[in-house]
Amino acid sequence: MYFGAHVSISGGVFNAPLNAAAIGCEVFQMFSRSPRGGNPPPLTKTVINLFKTNMALCGQRACVIHTPYFIHLASANNRVRYGSIKVLREELERGTLLGAQFVMSHLGSYNDFGEKIGFIKVVEGLQKVLNGYRGSTQFLIEISAGAGNVIGGTFEQVAEIIHHPKLRAFNIGVCYDTQHAFASGYDIRTPAAVTKTFKLFDQTIGLKNLQMFHCNDSLVEFNSHKDRHAHIGEGYIGHKGFEALLSHPAVRNKNFYLETEPEKVKKDLQILKEIRAKFIL
Repeated sequence: MYFGAHVSISGGVFNAPLNAAAIGCEVFQMFSRSPRGGNPPPLTKTVINLFKTNMALCGQRACVIHTPYFIHLASANNRVRYGSIKVLREELERGTLLGAQFVMSHLGSYNDFGEKIGFIKVVEGLQKVLNGYRGSTQFLIEISAGAGNVIGGTFEQVAEIIHHPKLRAFNIGVCYDTQHAFASGYDIRTPAAVTKTFKLFDQTIGLKNLQMFHCNDSLVEFNSHKDRHAHIGEGYIGHKGFEALLSHPAVRNKNFYLETEPEKVKKDLQILKEIRAKFIL
């Protein structure tokens, strides 16, 4: 169980391991391109080698890539839909070049077509992304906060996608965002709540498909269906909630990545390490 945060790639992707080490990360998350769009910076042999050298020098045990924010596989706009498919495949290929463990993404919403047709669009889109992909970086769906028609706000929705007959051979995994899931009605504030939540996760999605965590407290109340991150111990999940989560067997050997505001991320990392020290020898 290692802890890290989302870090900047300003000046070049090879700076990400340096930025991660500077704030006390053991692992880190990054964008491999601008999250707002545009062509990605090329990954030349020089860039890739420098990135991997810095990973080793800085003692970073793993890195993961978050996709840009505009991904929308159920869009009625073909430019957006096919652009999303293209970018997801590119990010998987880029992740493989850099040695990233995972690429995780939201999938968009069902606003344009409704859930029935939108679901078909998502399945078809993911087929196009993953058909013929032979890289080492695994694709993950991130649990969403369940606002409106955003895809992936329930365990059942995620399970329906990754276990679909047309997709199950692709080994799609899950990124569990603590704040998003809490806002979607999955409680982790007590040991009993954590046990109940991950029993349900296992029954619907399968714990073998749980690959990593986004580790964020919640600025909004339980089951509020809003995406609002808070620093660890400063939200409605609270310090006790993270103690309950990190001590649970279901999360052992998983890595946690903070997506909190930069000014307190060092403190957040320290809190997580202190909690880990209580439960893991």
